[in-house]
Amino acid sequence: MSEKKQISENSKQQLEANNGKLVAKLCFAVLAMFGFGFAMVPLYDVFCEVTGINGRVVVKANSTDVDPIDESRIVTVEFITRIANGNDMSFQALTQKVQLHPGQMSEVAFKVKNPSQYKVFAQAIPSVSPGQASLYLNKTECFCFTQQELQGKEEVTYPMKFFLDQDLPESITLLTVSYTLYKVGSEQLASAATEDNQDVESI
Repeated sequence: MSEKKQISENSKQQLEANNGKLVAKLCFAVLAMFGFGFAMVPLYDVFCEVTGINGRVVVKANSTDVDPIDESRIVTVEFITRIANGNDMSFQALTQKVQLHPGQMSEVAFKVKNPSQYKVFAQAIPSVSPGQASLYLNKTECFCFTQQELQGKEEVTYPMKFFLDQDLPESITLLTVSYTLYKVGSEQLASAATEDNQDVESI
């Protein structure tokens, strides 16, 4: 009888050890997913800076550093929004197109909605076409500068202020500014990990 009891206790200890390892692996997986999400955007920035892909935008920190307005030219700027794969958020440009003179400050707006009940973190990644035009597109305020936090069911309208340098080549009369919205973190992942942990402990 004592031998069977010893075997039972050993089996219980082995099961507890296995459960502990499984919980640790689940927690590590969740942390890894969060880490990858937050690291993705800086890595993207470095990649674009090195390769010149996607026409990264030059940012002027001081909104007063605006060139004199060149009223002899009119340039059209179009705005396109995209949602990254696996992202259930909605994202749209409230202004589809603007016409302005080089040196003229302009402001447009974008609407983002989080349809889930969980808090999420999102990052908009810009690109400019033609790529050469990115050297002359200057943003003084943009939601794309940092990650944005949205509560569950929250809808937010973000402004974007910009101007074009007077040195913009005359051959460029149309710019397309595209934003792709990525979800880089969510409370849902943490909640799912907690539930898995509870399920394992109840075994």
